[in-house]
Amino acid sequence: MTSRVGVRPVLLVVGVCALLALLCLASLAFGASGLSFGQAMGGLLGSPQSRQVENVVWSVRVPRTAIGLIAGAALGLSGNLMQALTRNPLADPGLLGVSSGASFAIVLSIAVLGLRTLYGYIWFAFAGALVASVLVYLLGRLGRAGLTPVKLALAGVAVTSLLSSITSAFVLTDPDALDRFRFWSAGSLASADGDLAARILPFVAAGAVLAMAAAPALNSLALGEDVAASLGRRLGLVRLQSVVAVMLLTGGAVAVIGPVVFVGLVVPHLARILTQSAGIGPDHRWLMPLSAALAPCLLLAADIVGRLVAEPLEIQAGVLVAFVGGPVFLALVRRRRLAEL
Repeated sequence: MTSRVGVRPVLLVVGVCALLALLCLASLAFGASGLSFGQAMGGLLGSPQSRQVENVVWSVRVPRTAIGLIAGAALGLSGNLMQALTRNPLADPGLLGVSSGASFAIVLSIAVLGLRTLYGYIWFAFAGALVASVLVYLLGRLGRAGLTPVKLALAGVAVTSLLSSITSAFVLTDPDALDRFRFWSAGSLASADGDLAARILPFVAAGAVLAMAAAPALNSLALGEDVAASLGRRLGLVRLQSVVAVMLLTGGAVAVIGPVVFVGLVVPHLARILTQSAGIGPDHRWLMPLSAALAPCLLLAADIVGRLVAEPLEIQAGVLVAFVGGPVFLALVRRRRLAEL
C-alpha cells in the first residue's frame, strides 16, 4: 500500500508533463499552415525538409507556444495562490478584479501617456493589479459578517465592472487605444513573438519563485491563522510575499495576452482533484507546480481549438476558456448556496 501511494504522485507528474508536451507539439503543428507532427518536429529541430516549414515553426508557432506556457503558468500560480491566501475557492485574478485593474492601467498608459512598448506599460499593469486587489479586499470586508468568500467574489465583480466601464470610455475616445485594445482584450496568443516572451519571462519567473516559496506557509495557513501563527509563521510577511507574487504573475500575463479569465479559477480545483486522487492531499508544495503545468495545458488547448474550429480565421483563446470557466464558476457558487451572504 505504501509503495502505491509513493508511485501515484510520480505517475501524476509524468502524466501532466506528457500532456503538456503533447499540447506543445500540437500547438507547433496546427494552424493556418497545417503541419504534421513530424513536420513540426523537423522544423523545430532544423531538419532540412523545408525552409518554409522551419520559418513557420520558429517565427510564429514557437513564440506563440512559449507565451502560452509562460502566461498560462502565471495565471495558474496566481489563481492557486489567491485561493490559498484568501481561503476562498471562488478566487481568481479575473473574478477578483486583478486582471481588470491591470487592463485599466495599461489602457490608461496607452491613451494618456502614449506608451507603446511592453517595458513602458508593464509597470502600470503591476500597479493596476495591486490597487485593484487591495480595493476588492477592502470592499469584501464591509458588513457585519466581515470577509467571506462570496462577498469577496461579489466585490470583485463590482470592481471589474467599474474598471471595465472606465476602460471602455477611454478606448472609445481614443482610436489608437481602441485599435490596440479591441483584439488584446479578448485574450489571445496570436500577437506573440520571441522578444515578447523573453521580456516577460523574468517577471513571471520572479513571481513563480515567490509563490513556490510561500507553499509551506500556505499549508499552515489552511489550518487557520491562529494555528499558523503558533507554528511560527509570520502572517504579515506571508501576505506581502503572496501579494507581490500575484502582482508580478497577473500583471505580466495580462500585459502580453490580455485579461483571460477563469484559468486561475478552474485549474487549482482540477489540481486539488488530481492530488486527492494521487493520495497527496491539499499540499501546496504539490498544488503550486501542478497548477503551473495544468494552466498552460488549458490555455494551449483553447488556443489550438480556436485555430481549428474557425479556419482560416481563429477564435481567441480567452473566449473559449470562458466557455469552460463560466459553467464551473456557476457550479461552485451553487455548491456554496450563497450561505455566507
